[in-house]
Amino acid sequence: MKQRLFTACLGTETNSFSPIPTGLGLFQSTMLVRRGEFDENVVLFGLPLITWRERARRLGWEVVQGLAAFATPAGDTTRAAYESLRDEILTDLRGALPVDAVMLSLHGAMVAEGYPDAEGDLLARIRAIVGEQVPVLAELDLHGHQTSAKLEAADVLIYFKEYPHIDAVDRANELFDIAVAMIERDLRPTMATYDCRMLGMFATTREPLRGFVSRMKELEKQPGILSVSLVHGFPWSNMPDIGMHTLVVTDNDQSLAESTARQLGDWVWQNRNAILIPFVSMDEAIDTVLGSEPADFPFVLADTADNTGAGAAGDSTFVLRRLLEKKAGGFAISPLWDPVAVELAFEAGPLARINVRLGGKTGPASGDPVDCEAIVMNLAENATQPYGGGTEQLGDVAWLRIGEVDNDANAIDIVVSTIRVQAFDPLCFSVAGIDPLKTRALVVKSTQHFHGGFAPIARDILYMATPGCASMHFAEIQHERVDRALWPKFGNPHQS
Repeated sequence: MKQRLFTACLGTETNSFSPIPTGLGLFQSTMLVRRGEFDENVVLFGLPLITWRERARRLGWEVVQGLAAFATPAGDTTRAAYESLRDEILTDLRGALPVDAVMLSLHGAMVAEGYPDAEGDLLARIRAIVGEQVPVLAELDLHGHQTSAKLEAADVLIYFKEYPHIDAVDRANELFDIAVAMIERDLRPTMATYDCRMLGMFATTREPLRGFVSRMKELEKQPGILSVSLVHGFPWSNMPDIGMHTLVVTDNDQSLAESTARQLGDWVWQNRNAILIPFVSMDEAIDTVLGSEPADFPFVLADTADNTGAGAAGDSTFVLRRLLEKKAGGFAISPLWDPVAVELAFEAGPLARINVRLGGKTGPASGDPVDCEAIVMNLAENATQPYGGGTEQLGDVAWLRIGEVDNDANAIDIVVSTIRVQAFDPLCFSVAGIDPLKTRALVVKSTQHFHGGFAPIARDILYMATPGCASMHFAEIQHERVDRALWPKFGNPHQS
């Protein structure tokens, strides 16, 4: 008998301290796809749906594709937007019944008005519709929140292992393998988690976390262990269950799941300082560049607190202002979200000098606007950059230079864009006309997703603890809804 699979996607990464609300318009401008009609510009969270569809069809299964909705990270999702999208997925599911499995691409850190664990709410409602016997499986971002609601409603949860997220398709294939075993071989997964009680940002490109990812994969080869995830959590969501967790899925062995999750969690706690991204001050990073001899490759400086992927506006001016104060040259910044500046640049045209107010338009977390004279060096329409097997839109972009046309060494170059997006690839500079290799330093508005694209050309990578609504001073973040002790706010929260 032909099996029937239902798939859908709903998610965003909520920074509750962001000045930008998440409404339906943000989903429409990022990803809002019905009936599986993806175009060539599919974003990362659409890739699992395409993977499951193609694999299911190769098995001769029928696939019913529900709504796929994802929004660029920002502030809390409005109640109206969340309930509208959630209810559309539930309506799609009811129309698809009976189904043999439900597979979801979620983020895990979606906070909506009235729903601090929005994806947990969605999973619970899906479980109520399909009953206890139908497998419900979900793939999530490792910056999601591991909650009891998600654990109780789903049969299997698998989170990305890599940061930057280069493994969405790999995890999708693993989840599909488990779904097949549940449907055809009566596999009965069991899950357990361990609360590490930690806040932070942790890059899997660095040791010792690089080795920990390898360890998780080795554990999955052992009898009885189906999946191992390290859920990093997202520090800027104002919801009760933030923080790092381990998650283990076994073949009907609750004791093995619990002991493995605890063992891994103990290692994470013991190595908490070593796995944290090594942040430096903005001044230290800039001075490092200025004090270094010229080289064939640029420094890469991450403006971590203005990362749109963490819900920031992408228009902060703190780094730009400090570069101007230090009279630094040879630096390039991308992408700075400023549709007004882009419009003025397009109106003026190439090589025009314009007086422009750059950035700082969304509130104190973005700093004050920078008023300056800039040269329109180049313009590009409908620009894109690659990431994770998908495509990220930059919109129309303008290369603005503070300095002289023919003096690269003393100039500050800024790529301004019409779409809020972080830096993923050097193309976010070169698409505007900037040669990344001819700069002293590239300032990327990103926390870690830039790493895969920029590491091959970087002389060194410096993670700046810049001001903004995604500040890396984790002990200072005010979480009104959190009543658990968490490191680094507490020295040892496991004893609190």
